[in-house]
Amino acid sequence: MQRRTFATRTALSLIAASALLWGCSKSGTEPAAGAASAASAAAAASYTKVVVGLDDNFPPMGFRDEKGELVGYDIDMAREAGKRLGIEMEFKPIDWSAKEAELNGKRVDMLWNGMTITEERKKNVAFTKPYMQNHQIIIVTSKSDVKAKADLSGKVVGVQDGSSAVDAVNKEAELAKSMKEIKKFGDNVAALMDLSTGRLDAVVVDEVVGRYYTSKKPGEYKVLEENFGSEDYGVGLRKDDTELLAKLDNALDAMKTDGTAQTIYAKWFEEAKK
Repeated sequence: MQRRTFATRTALSLIAASALLWGCSKSGTEPAAGAASAASAAAAASYTKVVVGLDDNFPPMGFRDEKGELVGYDIDMAREAGKRLGIEMEFKPIDWSAKEAELNGKRVDMLWNGMTITEERKKNVAFTKPYMQNHQIIIVTSKSDVKAKADLSGKVVGVQDGSSAVDAVNKEAELAKSMKEIKKFGDNVAALMDLSTGRLDAVVVDEVVGRYYTSKKPGEYKVLEENFGSEDYGVGLRKDDTELLAKLDNALDAMKTDGTAQTIYAKWFEEAKK
């Protein structure tokens, strides 16, 4: 989802982060492929801190509370995984539409914020095993005459720029073409605010975000029974960070097995299910 623009930054400066996370800059002589792979594995094994890129306006996955602190389901999951790996997780809000460039440019080391696993993204990003399933739901106001997907024809529909909602809507080409406009926003909260003021007819959004947001405003919105399909969330890493990826997968498996993941899930989603 594109998600977001951001205020206070907690990440280290680019130079400091590079020095801390990668040990040294490239020398004038490029190492052989085998040596590069070995160096990458060694670096991953010795990580003490990684920078996690996220959208800080994507509740309940990652957002700022009333004190301006970063909180959310993915924040708690990442911190718990980091604790098990002996790695400090430092969170850095980024422009979600540029997430792959941020990752591969080594300005962040992970993308952990409700990121949908897609075949297109797999070309540039290595994903963990899925840790959550999500749907692209359709939200309208409680007084809307939109009852089904077909009713979106001729309507203005909001999506988050760079999000999987964009792909999900465009995948249904005929319906997308029939819409008056597909309007893109920097984050889903802004789109939902425009929906409430009548500037949009509907918003297509990740279910985890939409259910959470609408639960906070009972009676103002309704979610259609139809949706734009299901998808899986994963944590994104650079393709050469194979050692770190394997360790993170193991940590996520252990969190699921011992019930920690479910405890974190209940903390953030049980209220939205009521």
